Amino acid sequence: MKKHNFYAGPSILPEFTIKNTAQSVIDFNGTGLSVMEISHRSKEFVAVMDEAQALFKELLNIPDGYSVVFLGGGASLQFAMVPFNLLNKKAAYLNTGEWATKAIKEARLFGEVNVVASSEDKNFSYIPKNYSIPKDSDYFHITTNNTIYGTEIRTDMDSPVPLVADMSSDIFSRPVDVSKYAIIYGGAQKNLAPAGVTFAIVKHDVLGKVERAIPTMLKYQTHIDKESMFNTPPCLPVYAALQTLKWLKDNGGIPAMEKRNIEKANLLYNEIDRNKLFKGTVAKEDRSLMNICFVMNEEYKHLEEDFQKFAASKGMIGIKGHRSVGGFRASTYNALPKESVLALIETMQEFEKTKA
Repeated sequence: MKKHNFYAGPSILPEFTIKNTAQSVIDFNGTGLSVMEISHRSKEFVAVMDEAQALFKELLNIPDGYSVVFLGGGASLQFAMVPFNLLNKKAAYLNTGEWATKAIKEARLFGEVNVVASSEDKNFSYIPKNYSIPKDSDYFHITTNNTIYGTEIRTDMDSPVPLVADMSSDIFSRPVDVSKYAIIYGGAQKNLAPAGVTFAIVKHDVLGKVERAIPTMLKYQTHIDKESMFNTPPCLPVYAALQTLKWLKDNGGIPAMEKRNIEKANLLYNEIDRNKLFKGTVAKEDRSLMNICFVMNEEYKHLEEDFQKFAASKGMIGIKGHRSVGGFRASTYNALPKESVLALIETMQEFEKTKA
């Protein structure tokens, strides 16, 4: 039976990425060595890093004055690295979910944090609107996509201060005007690569302005100067990221991904809204294209476990919702084919016929 992978992360990767990376574990680019054992200083691996950075810039149309760096520690380390490098006196944050909450907690270790708005009052089921960003902030931080709750900021806002975005779970899902951001960062394990590598797109002129001393490994400038090679990078995930970047380019780039993602999300949201058994959990105008959350309608709540089992019997993997929300979550990242969404819809409809 075909398996349909809806895990929120680590999550589905293109077959192209998996096959090429698996081959590189056995024989990396004809060297007779595994990518897991070759020196990161070798000309063969330096070429991988260079190409990955170049493709990152090409696919996102990153302007001059920015660097792409590959780091360790996940987005969780970036929660501290951003304020370490940018927060002098105070910063502004938008709280839209669990990861934003954790980023705020870390930033408070370095200075004053102003939470300009929060959707916690309704269990993060919407994106706050009509807030103001204090102009004396060192930066403004947002989390563009909220994997747990299923909301997403899908436009590039104008900010009066440097804008920082955690795009762990929606990078490469839509075109981004990088020029509006000071830093974009994210863990790779949603739309890019297996866990173990983190990307950061850093605007050069926002650095070097804090008064504190920054440890070498936590300083963005260190990794920019050494082109992500200050210490040994996570070679295997970087190689996998390069394969995904190639796959993205070969499949029409980011505009094509956005078109596919909108189509997939619309199909599934339309079924959630139509089906008697289910309902969405977030404001319709803020629905994520990447993480589609839904629950049973109240009168059918008792069928939740039955549907989980039924869906699993049909090859639906990873659709259980996060404990904070309950219900179900279908993560529809770039690599998830439309066929998987259609299979889930068919499963929902079949279950409805037997239970409603």
